[in-house]
Amino acid sequence: MQVISREYIEAIASNINAYGGQTLAAIASVLIAEILRDCYHIAGHYWKPLQPWHNLHHKAYRADLSKVSMEIYRQAELFNDVPEAIFMVSASAAIAGIGYGYGLWAMAFGCIYALGFLIMALARSQGWLLATDITHKEGALVQLPSQWTVNRTYHWRHHFDRGEAYFCSTFTLVDQILGTALSLKGKNIAITGASGSMGRALIAQLSKRGAKMIALTSSPNAVFNLGDTEGSTKKKEIEVICWQMGKESELRDRLQKVDILILNHGVNVRAARDSQSIYQSYEVNTFSVARWMDLFLETVTESKHIATKEIWVNTSEAEVNPALSPLYEMSKRAIGDLVTLRRLDAPCTIRKLILGPFKSELNPYGIMSASFVAWAIAFLAQRGFRNIIVTINPLTFILYPIKEFMRSLYFRIFSRRQN
Repeated sequence: MQVISREYIEAIASNINAYGGQTLAAIASVLIAEILRDCYHIAGHYWKPLQPWHNLHHKAYRADLSKVSMEIYRQAELFNDVPEAIFMVSASAAIAGIGYGYGLWAMAFGCIYALGFLIMALARSQGWLLATDITHKEGALVQLPSQWTVNRTYHWRHHFDRGEAYFCSTFTLVDQILGTALSLKGKNIAITGASGSMGRALIAQLSKRGAKMIALTSSPNAVFNLGDTEGSTKKKEIEVICWQMGKESELRDRLQKVDILILNHGVNVRAARDSQSIYQSYEVNTFSVARWMDLFLETVTESKHIATKEIWVNTSEAEVNPALSPLYEMSKRAIGDLVTLRRLDAPCTIRKLILGPFKSELNPYGIMSASFVAWAIAFLAQRGFRNIIVTINPLTFILYPIKEFMRSLYFRIFSRRQN
């Protein structure tokens, strides 16, 4: 029997480490090339010498991403996409040279990758290989905006929702870092539970980010005062609408012009377990939220709504952790599962707000402040998070993703979409 020497094993291990390092270098070089591309894109919006050529790129498309004219499109490719690709190639080559000096020859892969974009951009400037322009493919939007990579719907928002956001071309990393993966400026945002601590805090935070707020409250005497806007003598105005439990459908028409619906209302009966408390907990925390979701999803009737409309649901970290209130936990877990189920076929993005204990009327012993939690929600939403976790409990960051993945997988396997 042949004995394998220690030196032979060490040589194999060394080769594996070497090639593993080169593989990581190649992947990193591609990510760097894309970051360079996105930086050039951002410069096209804010650096005057590049602005005319990038503006030409924006003028080349109609709202369905059809081309205004082939001549404008070809010019946009020649004066915007080709220089962008040249910058990618040049910068990637310089980085590859530095990497080669440290033995990372695979860094050259990023340069080759960028060279491919240059070739395709040159071809499109001549009217060839138009099918390679994937994110500008003509037609109605059919997919939700993707989270980690850029699809047509994600990029459509850069052209026709907010040009100062959604800069990324292939991976959404730069937008996540800059907070431009979701633009809130100019959005009509309606929020239930508006008169509560979290409702008021969210109204204040989202308003600061340029949103037009609509307060949905069941308290007819609630007063909302956002104070003066920075640099303005006019007070910010918000629309206040009173609604009643069970009569959500009365606001169907108003929801047509709402971009983002935040479902934040809830009730905590604490230790109660009588029949009335059971029905109240499920009616407020589960069934009313489900009815609001159904109403809003009915308003997604146009192609652009797939890109611009969203629902945010405050399900609480009671989905995975005890809240020292059995009925609160049970009703919140029920709506959490319903949201996970509806996400599978929803025609627009649905985000979950998994919030830890914050001080409010529902929880006077909360540790975090409502204003901090609201700030964190807005911060993470603008970075594209679909499951927004804000808590002091480290277990939630571990348990919730596992729970969400397993429940979503279970629903995919054992439920079917009805035509």
